[in-house]
Amino acid sequence: MIKNLEILLGTVEKYLPFYEKQVEGISKSPIGWHIEPLLLTLDRVIERLSQTNKKNYKWKFNLSRLVILTTGKIPRGRAKSPSSVRPQTDIHQESLTSHLKLTRDKLKQLEQLDPGQYFEHPYFGHIKLKQTVRFLEIHTTHHLQIIKDIRG
Repeated sequence: MIKNLEILLGTVEKYLPFYEKQVEGISKSPIGWHIEPLLLTLDRVIERLSQTNKKNYKWKFNLSRLVILTTGKIPRGRAKSPSSVRPQTDIHQESLTSHLKLTRDKLKQLEQLDPGQYFEHPYFGHIKLKQTVRFLEIHTTHHLQIIKDIRG
C-alpha cells in the first residue's frame, strides 16, 4: 500500500539540494516550500487517519473527490492549503532532510491501520484509507511536478 509513496519520497529526496531554487513564472515559492507542505500533509493525514473510528465514517457524494481521484490530477492554483500544512519556519536542507526521515517513519503506520479508518479532507469530506493513500500519491505527485518545473 505504501510502496508508491516510498518511491515518491525517494524522488523528493533528489530535489533537497535545490531547495532554494525559485522560478517566479512557475511558482511564487522555492522548491523547499513545496517539499515542506508535501511532507506536512503526509504527516498530518497519517496522524488524523490513525485517530478515526470507522464507525463514524459517513459517505457523501463529492464531485471534486471523484474527478481528482479518477484523473489523478490536482489543478494548479485552484485550492488553498490549510494553515496546518503551510510552512511556519525557515526552510533549510537539514530541516527538510530530518523531516523527510520522520515522514518515512510515519508512512509505516499506514500498514497498521484498519481499511475502514478515514480522513476528513477539507474539500472531499470523509475518505477511507485506500482512497486517502491514493489522494496522498496524487498530492505528492502534484507538488513533485511543480518542483520538476522549477528545477527545469
